[in-house]
Amino acid sequence: MKSKKVRRVLTIIATIFLVTGIGLVLFPPVSNTYGKYVAKGISDDFETRANHPRKGSYADAKKKGEVDSNGCLSDGTQVVYDVDIKRLKEDSIKYNNMLKKHQREKLTSSLSYVEPSLKLSKYGIFDGVYGYLEAPTIDMKLPIYLGTARNHLNYGAAHLTYTSLPIGGKDTNAVLAGHTGYVGRIFFDNIRQLNIGDKVKVRTYWSKITYKVTDTKIIKPNQAGDIFIHKDKDMIILMTCISNGSGGFDRYLVFCER
Repeated sequence: MKSKKVRRVLTIIATIFLVTGIGLVLFPPVSNTYGKYVAKGISDDFETRANHPRKGSYADAKKKGEVDSNGCLSDGTQVVYDVDIKRLKEDSIKYNNMLKKHQREKLTSSLSYVEPSLKLSKYGIFDGVYGYLEAPTIDMKLPIYLGTARNHLNYGAAHLTYTSLPIGGKDTNAVLAGHTGYVGRIFFDNIRQLNIGDKVKVRTYWSKITYKVTDTKIIKPNQAGDIFIHKDKDMIILMTCISNGSGGFDRYLVFCER
């Protein structure tokens, strides 16, 4: 009788280990696939709104009861308005022009990156998405958030405040940061597979811009010179952390120009 009980207990334990082992093996790919699906869904929703802005402004629509405080219609669909998008474009250009003169006095520490360059709620945008980033050769499509707050980095690519907004133009350098090795999500894990000449695309509410990878580089965390505006260049830089082999992290940069 005892031997039967022992065998039964051992069988149960073995089953638990087997199921747990299968779960550990399956969790990363399943979770990563789900994370990629979520990020793509956010980007696709953005594309729909960008292609079909409604006439007028969020403020007027809110007064009329057409949308709620989150910018959503009665069926839950989030919308944007052409008047607000026009203001966002104008203010984005003004922001980049300001940086051409004052970037170095504004960008003084890593804390400078956290607060968003612009508060999107002022433009009737409440999901925090400024645009999306796409790199077809590595199957990457991520929403772009303004500022490097933790919740932004947990959902997509984060724009480093006091670097240029990713709208293109001479004397601009937009730096976009993303996690590597984040459990359950694939963010910038594969940017090291980007090759010279690969296309990297940025979509905003009013433009679609295509850059090409021109260089890659590994730097130390205190080496920040590359993130400043490069004279006469129209650039974006993708940045993520990589192990330095000694328990710390360096920064991996992908330079893209057009």
